[in-house]
Amino acid sequence: MSRAFDLSALWLTPLSFAVAMAWGPWLIGRLRQLKFGKQIRADGPSSHMLKAGTPTMGGWLMVLTTTVMTIVFLRDWRIALPLLLAILGFAVFGSIDDLANLRSSEGLGLRVRYKFIWHTGIALVVALAMYLVTGAQSVAVPGVGTYEIGWWFVPLAVLTIFSTTSGVNEADGLDGLAGGTVVFAFAAYLAIALAGGQTQSAAFCAIVVGTVLAFLWFNVNPASVFMGDAGSLALGAGLATVALISGWVLLLPIVGLVFVVELLSVMLQVAYFKATKGKRIFKMSPLHHHFELSGWPEVNIVQRFWLVAAVAAVIGVLLAI
Repeated sequence: MSRAFDLSALWLTPLSFAVAMAWGPWLIGRLRQLKFGKQIRADGPSSHMLKAGTPTMGGWLMVLTTTVMTIVFLRDWRIALPLLLAILGFAVFGSIDDLANLRSSEGLGLRVRYKFIWHTGIALVVALAMYLVTGAQSVAVPGVGTYEIGWWFVPLAVLTIFSTTSGVNEADGLDGLAGGTVVFAFAAYLAIALAGGQTQSAAFCAIVVGTVLAFLWFNVNPASVFMGDAGSLALGAGLATVALISGWVLLLPIVGLVFVVELLSVMLQVAYFKATKGKRIFKMSPLHHHFELSGWPEVNIVQRFWLVAAVAAVIGVLLAI
């Protein structure tokens, strides 16, 4: 592939940004009309009560824009299929959880066991699509080489999708936090794909970067819309899937460092709480809430997490090239 053709995928970022910006205000207005206002959990930071009623499920702005543009601009359906299954499957799953949240006066969604079953099931479908349709089964080890792992790719993919969606979901707790950090992660895989001549993966990443930037226009503090689980789960699934297809999935914990830390903070908090019968490591988890309760302004937390995400993304790209 010529370098000029590879770089042409970058035009999809401003194009997808423009498309999402064009219909974003209509979607937000529609969500308000439907009274899809976010219910705030009683056990969350008290300052978040001011966010109650802000429209949620705005993640569909990114999901639908990405879906349409992927269908139009990706030429290889073997690549497009698992990517679309990932974002649409998890967007629907997340929407069900969002609707359950709206019906709950305490801001609670689906029960944990139901979430686990559907979460794992959708991840398995996407994993099988990558293995059987795309033919993905390679794992690149930075500085060492690329290895074919055969059917072991499927459980690896399920674990990767499950953990990444969970991590992005945990990061979706402050205005602009999840969206901003996801942009850097997708930008990293965009650079990796371009360097490796993976034009289809590059095109998808470029599209997502543009749509998320448009969403951030409405989501930065003070947010006029939240992405909801529909958005966070879809973005996490899309990120995990593109990492797996590219072969550079081992770089995902670095590129998505913020999501790893957010998820680990929750797991450590729960484990320590149970082991010590009520003691906590953090004032509240995920980690961004700990900083909130420590007196950090919300905007400062978000901006500093963005900085960490940016540095982590650069490190990931350098390790790949």
